[in-house]
Amino acid sequence: MGKPRIEQDLIQLIERAFRSSQSPALTLSLGDDAALWRRSRNKDTILTCDWFLEGTHFLRQKHPPDAIGWKCLARAVSDIAAMGGKPACFLLSLALPEELTGKWLVGFLRGLRRASRATACALAGGDTTRNERVLVSATVLGEVSPGQAVLRSGARPGDRLYASGTLGEAELGLAELRRLQTIPRAPNAALGKHLYPQPRLALGQWLAHNRLASAMMDLSDGLSTDLPRLCAASRVGATIASSSLPLSSRTDRTRALDLALHGGDDYELLFTVSPRKASLLPSHFRGVKLTRIGKITRQQKILLEDSTGSTTLLRPGGWDPFRAS
Repeated sequence: MGKPRIEQDLIQLIERAFRSSQSPALTLSLGDDAALWRRSRNKDTILTCDWFLEGTHFLRQKHPPDAIGWKCLARAVSDIAAMGGKPACFLLSLALPEELTGKWLVGFLRGLRRASRATACALAGGDTTRNERVLVSATVLGEVSPGQAVLRSGARPGDRLYASGTLGEAELGLAELRRLQTIPRAPNAALGKHLYPQPRLALGQWLAHNRLASAMMDLSDGLSTDLPRLCAASRVGATIASSSLPLSSRTDRTRALDLALHGGDDYELLFTVSPRKASLLPSHFRGVKLTRIGKITRQQKILLEDSTGSTTLLRPGGWDPFRAS
């Protein structure tokens, strides 16, 4: 397949890639000035958007184009999961150099289409332009039953604090990616988690439907950076037990602990459960481990407790695009 000659050729290439994966809720999608989405009277709408930028979030020379396509949508859909919602459709804004409108674009669309199908999130439209670097923005619309959206602001002192999956593996995967000359056909767990993160949609919906989570968010910037955001919204603090964190087994414990606390891009769910409902939470949900990592406190500080019971103040050390390097 040759490169698109003009923007309309590029748009038609995108439309062909998604022609067979439309949502019945989209009464008008690709090919017009805007999309039309039939909003149900029995659902609340969730709106979120996410940037995915070359040089900031991915490296063109290292990240396969299909992984870039997958991850640009998975990142945004993770926000829907964090509220217990179900994705409906998304808008794609894509800027890229002319030399990437051939094979690279086909690979990107392949990964994006896979993510779209895996998350049942249909492409509704968007915009394209030319730029020296690849810039991607995904805007996702989702829905949730009225009153069931799980917010960051619902945590209360005494609530148990949980995390899904393993923490720190995506950051470990990025470090491995930087060292590799070529990407293996079957990436290991850490590489796979970095390149193809899995939004915890089913878990988020289950927690919301059963009203188990009192507060929830996804872990995108690292536990030490994201947990203070949840606590600030709920006006509480938290104590994390370092011995309870679900660490990667692919490195030594000291490094694994640092990655679990400060590594980004995990897209696991961080959530709180009241003491009276904690016994209803299984140890695993559809193969995903659920780990109690601490508790919510009245004192508005984030503390890290070691194996001796001593605590130290945990300062944000995760991803912050505005932090001075």
